[in-house]
Amino acid sequence: MRQKRAKAYKKQMNVYHYTFKFREPYQIIVDDEIVTTCQKSSFDIHKGLTRTIQAENKPMITQCCMQALYDTKNQESINLAKTFERRKCNHREAIAPADCIHSIVDINGENKHRYVVATQDLQLRRKLRKVPGVPLVYMNRSVMVMEPLSDASAKYSEEWESKKLTGGLNDLQAGKVVEKHEEEEEKDDEEASGALVKKKRKGPKGPNPLSVKKRKKGEATNGDQEGGEKKSRRRRKHKKSGEMQGHEGGESDDGDGNGGEDMEDRVNDTGDRIVNETVENVPTQDTTHQQEIDQE
Repeated sequence: MRQKRAKAYKKQMNVYHYTFKFREPYQIIVDDEIVTTCQKSSFDIHKGLTRTIQAENKPMITQCCMQALYDTKNQESINLAKTFERRKCNHREAIAPADCIHSIVDINGENKHRYVVATQDLQLRRKLRKVPGVPLVYMNRSVMVMEPLSDASAKYSEEWESKKLTGGLNDLQAGKVVEKHEEEEEKDDEEASGALVKKKRKGPKGPNPLSVKKRKKGEATNGDQEGGEKKSRRRRKHKKSGEMQGHEGGESDDGDGNGGEDMEDRVNDTGDRIVNETVENVPTQDTTHQQEIDQE
């Protein structure tokens, strides 16, 4: 294939790709006549289609076209056609191959399944030229050729390009000020639809027990708390022996003459029991001095 013709084919396939949303591998419908023509001229149809389309492709043949090949009793053409993928045409009784291909390609004036058609039938190609977005391939002597863009395809491509450029400027809804209550209604609808689609998340319902901080010993239990408030107790401190010696004449802190006995209530961490501790009498400086004189 010449370089100039290859560039033209590549440009055409780009139009079909971007405008009509063709995707690889391209599906190519092959009829019985082109199979017979390629078999007589010893032309490799698989390589020819790949070289013409310049992309990955998938040749397909309908059951009606296979029946037409069976009627010719050309075993070599039948074996070649069996290498293609079979496309169901849903015709209970075999009809003419041209009518079969036209029925599966032209669906309400549109190439819905995005087929590339390879056929030698001139009448079929004339019909398919009126349908936008149908690439046509045929054999010219021993060369496979792709037809240029049809008038319907070129017109559709131009309109599609103009819509992309001026569609937003000519749109009546463009620049419309949306009121607040309309925005709120739209948000509510989106949230309602999102709530239905949202799936239930799997996971622990409560906190991870390993991450929970342990309770300290000094903290009160639920039984010790009344009215949601924690009981507070004031603890008393002991007076040291040095402080007790600072008092003159062995004066005692208690008026009962108990020798400085100090009764203190101590409460343990749980607050369940009370222990009374007595501070022993501490000898003063005067009594210590009298004992030394008696020893002498």
